[in-house]
Amino acid sequence: MGCCLSSMLQLKKPSADDDGRGHAHANNSIHQNHHHQNEVEAAPPTDDCAPSFLEFSFADLKAATNNFSSDHIVSEICDKASNVVYRGRLQAENNLGCIAVKKFSKAAWPDAKQFAAEAYGVGKLRNKTLANLIGFCCEGDERLLVAEYMPNCTLAKHLFHWEKQTIEWAMRLRVALCIAEALEYCSQAARPLYHDLNADRVLFDEDGDPRLSCFGLMKNSMDGKSYSTNLAYTPPEYLKDGTVIPESVIYSFGTILLDLLSGKHVPPNQALDMIGGKSISLLMDSHLEGRFSTEEATLVFELASQCLQYEPMDRPSIEELVAALVPLQNKSDIPSYEMLGIPKQERIPLVSQQPLSQMGDACARVDLTAIHQLLLLSHYKDDDGSYELSFQEWTQQIRDMLEARKRGDIAFRDKDFEGAIDGYTTFIDVGNVLSPTVYARRSICHLLCDQPDFALRDAMQAQLIHPEWHVAFYLQAVALVKLGMPKDAADMLNEACTLEKKRHRGRAY
Repeated sequence: MGCCLSSMLQLKKPSADDDGRGHAHANNSIHQNHHHQNEVEAAPPTDDCAPSFLEFSFADLKAATNNFSSDHIVSEICDKASNVVYRGRLQAENNLGCIAVKKFSKAAWPDAKQFAAEAYGVGKLRNKTLANLIGFCCEGDERLLVAEYMPNCTLAKHLFHWEKQTIEWAMRLRVALCIAEALEYCSQAARPLYHDLNADRVLFDEDGDPRLSCFGLMKNSMDGKSYSTNLAYTPPEYLKDGTVIPESVIYSFGTILLDLLSGKHVPPNQALDMIGGKSISLLMDSHLEGRFSTEEATLVFELASQCLQYEPMDRPSIEELVAALVPLQNKSDIPSYEMLGIPKQERIPLVSQQPLSQMGDACARVDLTAIHQLLLLSHYKDDDGSYELSFQEWTQQIRDMLEARKRGDIAFRDKDFEGAIDGYTTFIDVGNVLSPTVYARRSICHLLCDQPDFALRDAMQAQLIHPEWHVAFYLQAVALVKLGMPKDAADMLNEACTLEKKRHRGRAY
């Protein structure tokens, strides 16, 4: 299966002048937000690292995922599969925001103590190259893992199913190094086995930086398979007798390198036979349109071919792979979100450290997708009493107006934000009905269409209709930060928090 070692690439063993992991000290960082961290013990919770490891109740996780609704599934498999990952949001007092929850089948881990021990072992790991495990649930027959939520999809989505732009070459090299560094860290932390490493296990955080999912550090079941992907991508030793060794992870890393080169999930045999001494361009992703270094691509292919050697002992170590990938990094001054073509993550600074509701947290993080989802789920419950129609107004005009709102609602649900703006604008222009929710929905649509000035105007109009409606203030805060007014945004956010608390207190009596 292997390819002969090329004379143009010699993997360097770690030397006394290196930092102990095959890195020269001068290359300790590939970009401004990407640093090596090697502590085996969990780091103390700060703003820059994952929270402490926690044990969650099943009720908390059930509430966080809306009773494990299929609408919250973020894994590539359906809700009938044995292991599904859900997006969730914890209650405000936890202040952990979004989480990823992996729910195992009831028979997967019958021994609760063994499951808890495995989870605690993985939960000790804390590194910026990992989507860290922050907790678990082991209640009755339920077995769940809780990890940091990564909002910007998987490597598989960006490589194989992209919509706006493919991943540029420099970003692919950054991804390769990040995965290698994550595996190196896990190996040094006595967790060298990573099960079923593939492009779906590589995630992108809010800044667009790549992270390796912690879920692969545990098998899907106590006695289950370590590999669930197509056998064409499975290490030979696993096919032979079910053996999984650290070198098996290196083999899987080689398949990801081929993914990064080709932009397709090419079986290793096919990729290696395709080249056979010919030009690397035969394998390269055509969507790159030639915008890559042939020399760098050839080096990466040679790394892949060495990882895919049939004999485990012939594969390079993870330290050697990291050392080989560090010199290939370029564009270190360009942040990952820019290379991925995603918006820069913003956050409104809070004056007080009071717990936030789901809407408050989403607005503080300027998470437009989450705000849209929350407004969608709230329907029109805050419009009670705003419809004041005379008998004469129940005419064709009012029917047209409600039909326009219906068109806006359908477009809003389907994330057709320009269509939603058109529908809601017609609703507003045609009739005399004042709906704060329509203005709120049109406001978030304007934000998602990068029109913060119009968004601010709509949020203010919603406030005029419903003077103490916290949602109107939250949306004004988001619009203000988008307009470059962070202090005003912070003041507005705190005002919204106060109004929301006042509202909840009023309902309690």
